[in-house]
Amino acid sequence: MTDRGPGQILFHFVRYWTRRPVAADTGGEQGRLVLVCEAVHALSLRGTPATVNAIAHEIGIDQSGASRLIKSGAAAGYLVMAASAADGRRREASLTSAGRSMLDQAHRWQEDIFVQLTTGWSDKKRRDFQQAMTDLMERSYAMDA
Repeated sequence: MTDRGPGQILFHFVRYWTRRPVAADTGGEQGRLVLVCEAVHALSLRGTPATVNAIAHEIGIDQSGASRLIKSGAAAGYLVMAASAADGRRREASLTSAGRSMLDQAHRWQEDIFVQLTTGWSDKKRRDFQQAMTDLMERSYAMDA
């Protein structure tokens, strides 16, 4: 048993996984590309335009860092920047088919890791955990509003 509370355990878990390199990505570039594509994807799921500022906020970095990540994603063929349909003065990022494919592969890897981490868990325990994390994310977004 630990003397750390559930909040401390949650943040410990997040810190561990955010600094853990993927074995095949020793330089971290692929991880950064996944990160920026995940941000664009998450924003689009919430109906939020994927502007440089929105991506910076989603990732938790400054605007210039987000701009560099977007440029790297575009150079890799995973993202495109285009004028917004709603406001032509604003530019928005979107995933290319290669970006969606790369993200699908990253999501499969994430699901595989989850299965490994939860070996021995019942399907109910996995679903309950998924629902609890979904609830936490929804509340997190509400706190940002």
